Amino acid sequence: MKKNKTKAKKPFSIGYILLFLAVMYMVQMFLYPKAEEISYSQFRLYLKNGYISDCTVSPNLLHGHYKKLSAEGDKEEKVSFVTVPIQDAELVNELESQKVRFRGAVENNFLKNILMWWVFPFGIMALGWVFLFKKVGGMGSPFMSFGKAKIKLYSEDGSQKTTFVDVAGCDEAKEELKEVIDFLSYPERFQKLGGKIPKGVLLIGPPGTGKTLLAKAVAGEAGVPFFSISGSDFVEMFVGMGAARVRDMFEQAKEKAPCIVFIDEIDSVGRQRGTGLGGGHDEREQTLNQLLAEMDGFSSQKGVIIIAATNRPDVLDSALLRPGRFDRQVTVDRPDLSGREAVLAVHAKNIKIDSDASLKVIAKRTPGFSGADLANVINEAALLAARHNKNSVGMAELESSIDRVIAGPERKSRIMSDIEKKTVAFHESGHTLIAALLPHTDPVHKVSIIPRGAAALGYTMQLPMEDKYLTTEFEILDTLSVLLGGRAAEELILGEMSTGAQNDLEKVSQLARNYVCRFGMSKKLGPQTFGRQSGNIFLGHDLVQEKEYSDKTAVIIDEEVTNIIAACYEKTRKLLSENRDKLELLAKKLEEEEVLDGDQVLELLNIEKKRPKTHMKKDIAPVEQPQESLQYISKNIEKK
Repeated sequence: MKKNKTKAKKPFSIGYILLFLAVMYMVQMFLYPKAEEISYSQFRLYLKNGYISDCTVSPNLLHGHYKKLSAEGDKEEKVSFVTVPIQDAELVNELESQKVRFRGAVENNFLKNILMWWVFPFGIMALGWVFLFKKVGGMGSPFMSFGKAKIKLYSEDGSQKTTFVDVAGCDEAKEELKEVIDFLSYPERFQKLGGKIPKGVLLIGPPGTGKTLLAKAVAGEAGVPFFSISGSDFVEMFVGMGAARVRDMFEQAKEKAPCIVFIDEIDSVGRQRGTGLGGGHDEREQTLNQLLAEMDGFSSQKGVIIIAATNRPDVLDSALLRPGRFDRQVTVDRPDLSGREAVLAVHAKNIKIDSDASLKVIAKRTPGFSGADLANVINEAALLAARHNKNSVGMAELESSIDRVIAGPERKSRIMSDIEKKTVAFHESGHTLIAALLPHTDPVHKVSIIPRGAAALGYTMQLPMEDKYLTTEFEILDTLSVLLGGRAAEELILGEMSTGAQNDLEKVSQLARNYVCRFGMSKKLGPQTFGRQSGNIFLGHDLVQEKEYSDKTAVIIDEEVTNIIAACYEKTRKLLSENRDKLELLAKKLEEEEVLDGDQVLELLNIEKKRPKTHMKKDIAPVEQPQESLQYISKNIEKK
């Protein structure tokens, strides 16, 4: 209440002064009565005829009043006039002879000259600079905000407090960060033993996994101020501004200690130095150097802890990750099955969910989803329910929202011809049938030929029965076969190929090359990898790198990739040929219904449902068919 009564007074702005002077100038220039301008010869004529009643003579101006009859002609009125005098020695004698009251005057245009030549030009320049500085500086006084950090201090009164209750799906990360909370809450417990808390904590994880939310929860649990800034806010167009803002950020943090400073997307300012074409000591590197110096310069005993987040830890400078700076790294990964269910429960807390809707089922059907994806699923389901004027969110809306998040919204306006619809039906049926027949593939959850998103004319959705962290060789080969099922079905049934398999072929090429180059599963090349795993991170990175393998090895790699794809494609064609009746039956049903779920597909094909399997040797399904595929690949390699 006290804060509301004692509001800070706004400083007197220079704009009010400029406004006052402008008004005064307008009054003088426009509201002051104007005099009639006459020529000097006309003035002499009026003087000779006795019309001039009075005048004031100055070196550069002569003004006064002359007599003039009114429009009715019965009344005489005085009219103000002004003229420029000419050297006239007889003027004074003439004025005396006509008995005109006259006097001399010295002109004083000081105020007018000041307004016209000083105040208004410099006032316009000042307003322009103020506008420019506000755009560039961004906060505070426009003349002093260049070196100010654009740091946000979140509410300390608890009205926007975030705690671990609001964070779900990352229990391991929360356990790691509890030590930071204990230090901020009870620092004497660590100080009496001489222990040092890590100065910096780096949160690593894919986008949308809740790194920012987790940092806010740490501050909320500890009950300390929480500063937040993005890495891109440090670097500006002016040299030295990034380093100045880093200094200002640490100064503000020290004043509020104990506190937490959160730097989001730190990879934008903390990338490796000396990278790119020509290297160079640019503004970003100066900012990074200042950040490293500031982290060395303050003690953890002051209670300032830096938490940073990134999804690209591989590009960070090694000096930033050494002990004494960001010496603790916490991985915030995508949630598992139980974590997804917990995340869905958190986001559905304020949503009316039907009693028959099961969040556990939705969690099973969303493997690989991040926290942001799951939040989007709940929100899309609520929007769909509101669109249909429902009072609560049901299972149908939740299922539709999953499809919308994965494949995009339905494109009902995109009407396909009968030929295109038939082609898409056989294409998706090829994927679905191969996925149902092969033992080491994820079961089909849904198949659709309704256009979605920007380019998808149909899709086959496969969902794993359990969370997996390893992929076997047989699973990769069967996945290649499933991806090639659409192209093989088109060629087998329709006798021609379409462009619908473009995305499938891109995935096939990448997965087959990873099979050989990254996973070391090639029988001819043996257990070794080829090429860098991190990819091309920096501009010009490849120009200073030597090739890691010979041209001969590159030829062998290409042959291996080609043979593996060819073998999987031949296996797919053989399976589709042997089960052509099932392929045609599935495609016909898909043309009629447009959408089929996994149980409908299994019932239609008369195939048993797959069971979860482990990767233990004794539990692996019979491998005669994968062994045949590998033998086929080996034979092809020998023929080459």
